[in-house]
Amino acid sequence: MSETAPAAGPPTVVLVHGAFADASSWNGVIKRLQAQGVPVTAPANPLRGVSADSAYTAGLLEQIPGPVVAVGHSYGGAVITNAATKANNVVGLIYVAAFATEEGERLGEATAASKDAILSSGLVQLHYPAANGELAVEFAVDPARFHEIFAADLPAEEAAVLAAIQRPIAELAFSDPSGPPAWKSLPSWAVVGTGDKAAGADVTRSMAQRAGATITEVDSSHLIMVSQPQAVADVILEAVTSVGSAPEH
Repeated sequence: MSETAPAAGPPTVVLVHGAFADASSWNGVIKRLQAQGVPVTAPANPLRGVSADSAYTAGLLEQIPGPVVAVGHSYGGAVITNAATKANNVVGLIYVAAFATEEGERLGEATAASKDAILSSGLVQLHYPAANGELAVEFAVDPARFHEIFAADLPAEEAAVLAAIQRPIAELAFSDPSGPPAWKSLPSWAVVGTGDKAAGADVTRSMAQRAGATITEVDSSHLIMVSQPQAVADVILEAVTSVGSAPEH
């Protein structure tokens, strides 16, 4: 745990991207938050597995002076759920088409139960060298399926660019069990894309309900922060205002 005393001022919003993406997916949201004077940062998520990514993100969160509102998209939701348990300066959680995981839950099992998600049918298996010198498994999305699965409400040309710059994610992201969830002790909000075919609208909605999150539903694809950044920014601003007027965690 960090021993740094919280600094005065509004919470810093930390935007954690999900699988098959990078921090630029938050550009539209960042622009709107900065216009409102909200401190915001969007670090790189390593995409190497829930345990490793959560530890990395927790370390980043603890180095931010003052309170933090952690925002996760998709797989980034599992990351902030675990990271915020370790970082004691997080005062709120926001799930954007994201997984609010329970202890022991594995994302591969959760998405397999979805009636809305079609992600598994579009995955391409790849390999990367692991620390032990052996080859480990990672996944990318078939570029030909990216528009349909991830970004149906974006122009096909824009979806093609996003498919080209996607970052593969390690298989461990799907098989690592989640740890104790921070949403059990922190206030949370959720933005559910009703047309989400990647995480599955049914899964993200049920997880948000289980977490007791304040839920906003938007007619959008999985990449809601790209297609409708104002809707996402509005929820973040609501959360920032709420935790800013509440006692510190």
